[in-house]
Formats: sequence, structure tokens, C-alpha cells
Amino acid sequence: MATAGLYRRSLPSPPAIDFSSAEGKKIFSEALQKGTMEGFFRLISYFQTQSEPAYCGLASLSVVLNALSIDPGRKWKGPWRWFDESMLDCCEPLEVVKAKGISFGKVVCLAHCTGAKVEAFRTNQTTIDDFRNFLVKCSSSDNCHMISSYDRGVFKQTGSGHFSPIGGYNAERDMALILDVARFKYPPHWVPLKLLWEAMDSIDQSTGKRRGFMLISRPHREPGLLYTLCCKDESWINIAKYLKEDVPRLVSSQNVDSMEKILSVVFKSLPSNFNTFIRWVAEIRITEDAKQNLSAEEKSRLNLKQVVLKEVHETELFKHISKFLSSVGYEDSMTFAAAKACCQGAEILSGCSSIEFCCREVKCVNGPGEAEGTVMTGVVVRDGSEQNVDLLVPSTQTDCEYGPEATYPAGNDLFTVLLLALPPQTWSGIKDQALMNEMKQLISMAFLPTMLQEEVLHLRRQLQLLKRCQESKEEEDLAAPAY
Repeated sequence: MATAGLYRRSLPSPPAIDFSSAEGKKIFSEALQKGTMEGFFRLISYFQTQSEPAYCGLASLSVVLNALSIDPGRKWKGPWRWFDESMLDCCEPLEVVKAKGISFGKVVCLAHCTGAKVEAFRTNQTTIDDFRNFLVKCSSSDNCHMISSYDRGVFKQTGSGHFSPIGGYNAERDMALILDVARFKYPPHWVPLKLLWEAMDSIDQSTGKRRGFMLISRPHREPGLLYTLCCKDESWINIAKYLKEDVPRLVSSQNVDSMEKILSVVFKSLPSNFNTFIRWVAEIRITEDAKQNLSAEEKSRLNLKQVVLKEVHETELFKHISKFLSSVGYEDSMTFAAAKACCQGAEILSGCSSIEFCCREVKCVNGPGEAEGTVMTGVVVRDGSEQNVDLLVPSTQTDCEYGPEATYPAGNDLFTVLLLALPPQTWSGIKDQALMNEMKQLISMAFLPTMLQEEVLHLRRQLQLLKRCQESKEEEDLAAPAY
């Protein structure tokens, strides 16, 4: 027998005022004239309804990230790069969020993971006057947006803990506009700022901590241009433990007296699924959607990737790693690496994680007078049907005895950037002083070009956030990761 279910709720008013009511429109008009609705227009352009009853934190973050025009650097559906709730899973599995919701600290962690600039405050870390000043700052600009974590009960609404973006502020009435992402339940509404502060100044029973608010703005450049960490598989916890605890212990042993020995002890004990932990960010497109030549945007992104790849290949650490991997017979051809990347991209394009992939051919796309990159064409086979996909591969030219040779992203550069991203103290246990000095020089940020520095710092930032999650400290430490 079917049940009737629920169709929306009546907004308790007072204390809230429906945004679309006559009074709500008047409050909006007043605030607009005073210049404290600047951020509203970008937010409302990307406003969405949470797709699950417990996804309010994920939906709020998606709205803000898209409003700030932050490029996620990976596909959402089809050829489109776009933030969606389903992509925000680096700090808490989606299944857990769907069942239990998400805490304030975990939403802050997710915001940091995307590369956004984040300032987060619980109510016991700031004052209502500071909150008002922050709200005026964000409401007067479209470069900063605020997400509030509050208790609905204070507004006489059903439910308890909730997240939503704050869309604007009316200074004369001291009222804030809540863009409620649970649009199936309540419409956007104005509330007295003092009451919003009271709603935030409540205890989240799941953590025992007070709620609060966060300010999110654009980073200086898009993160993860060529490399990123993947935490979809829960095995990342063991890998994080290996990098944080085991590597420092291994390199501090007495018999580590050369770079070859360091690399040997590190790679010999690598967890079996380590290659799924760090990946190069692939550019995937459906072949039928692609034009013969690369678009201007594709050229620009591919050129930047090629600059970063070249900078990795020119580091002394890369040369040590390449020599060591060659000596132990490690092989990671471009075809194999690209096939793995195409599989990952095909999962996104098709929405299915169990896909058989076969590589058909490699072809070069040439621009006027210079190579723009390499396109690998692959065929995704699923349930008897085929889908052609293209992978845009950055490459660099290396001189060898037979002439210039193209080199592509592979295991040796992945290992190089990951070792560069490890905290410098990882190597502090090396007992041989000369070797310690050599290692310090190899990993020193001062010797890296600017774009590679940014890439390494992004990975280091991700590692720090994973360390917080592994140690269950994301609720205590809300600040951006220290490098």
C-alpha cells in the first residue's frame, strides 16, 4: 500500500520571513540598494536542491564552489567539469553521509580538499560582531560566500542540524538570507541575525562541539593540474599510515647510506594497491564530441600540464627514481598508463565502475608548426556495446642517442611528485649526514619551478587533510593545512 509522503512544510513565520513574500521582497530591495546582496546573484545562479535528505552539507558546498567558478579538474557527466555532491567524498564516504549526515569539520575538510580558500569558525572561536562583519564582507562581494551550520529548531522548523549558504544581509533590519538547500521542505527565507547566531551556537550531538560558519573563496589557481590523490578506496588509510609512519622508520635504519638504498626500502614495502592512491589527472572526451583539432581550452590546459611534466622530468630526484626503477626492471609504458586513465575517465563518462577497456591506437594531434600533444583513442566495452573515448596526454621531448623522444606521464614521475610532497621531516631520521644533506637538497621547494611548487603543495595539502581524517582530528583542526 502506497503512503502519501510529505509535500513541503509551512515555513514558521515569525521568526522567518519567506523570501518570495511581499515583506521578503522588500527586505531584499533594501539590502540590494545598500550593496549587501552582491554575492546573491552568483549563488542563485547555481542554487540546487540537495539530492538526498542528509546531503545538505554537500549540496551547500557544491553551490558555493560552482558559484565561485572553481574548476574541479575532473568530469562530472559527459564532457562537463562541474561540482556535484557525488564528487565530494574525500573526507567521508558518501554512504556514511547518506545515512548519518556530515559534521561541520568534515564539510570544512571537503572544502579544503577542493583547493578552495577556507576560513572556518565555531561560535566559541569568534563573536557575533565578528560574524556580522564577515557576513557584510561576503555579502558585499561575489568573490566570497558563506555556509552556515545551524540548528533548525531555533527557527521553530522541523529537524535539527542543517547546512545552507547565506545569500545576503540587510543591515538596517539585521537579517540574513538563508538559501535553504532543502527546497523540497522550506523556501529561502530571511531570519534575524541574532537568532541565526543562536542557531549556530548550539551543540552538534554527534561531535559534542558547537556549530559555526565558514567563508569560502577562490584559490590563487586551480589545484591538481596534473596530479591528485584518490581516496575512493578505503585502502587509502593503510597507504596514509605507510607514508606517515613506515617510511620515516624505514629510512632511519642503519644500512640506508645511499639514495639507491632509500628508494629501495621505500619501494620494496609499498602497499600492493599503492598505484590507485596517486593518479595523474586525465583529460577524457567522447570521440564523437571531439573536433579534429583541440579546442583553445584543451590546448591551454594541455600546455600547462606539459610544462609541469617537463619540470618534474628535470628534477634531480626524478633522475634518481628513473635510474632505480630501471635497475629493478620496472616498466610503465604510456599505453599502459593511458589505458588506466581511460578506464577511470570511462567510469565517469558512463556512470559505471565495472568497465572493460581495450586500447586501439595512438595518434598525434599537430598544430601549426608544433606538436600540441598526444591523443590516445580507446574503446570502452560494456554489455556488448562500445564507446570510443579520447585521452589527451601531455608529453615532453627528451634527447637521446637516437634523437628527440616523447616522454609521457608514468610511474616514475608519479613517485617523484609524491616523494616531493611528503613532509620534509619524513627524512629527518637518515643517519648518514652527507646523505641527509643530499636528500634535503633533492626535495627542497626552493629549487623547484613555480608551477611544480604549486603542484607539490597541492598534494602535500591533500596528504595533511588525509592525516587529519586518519587521526580523527578534522573536528579540532579547521585551518588550512600547513606546508
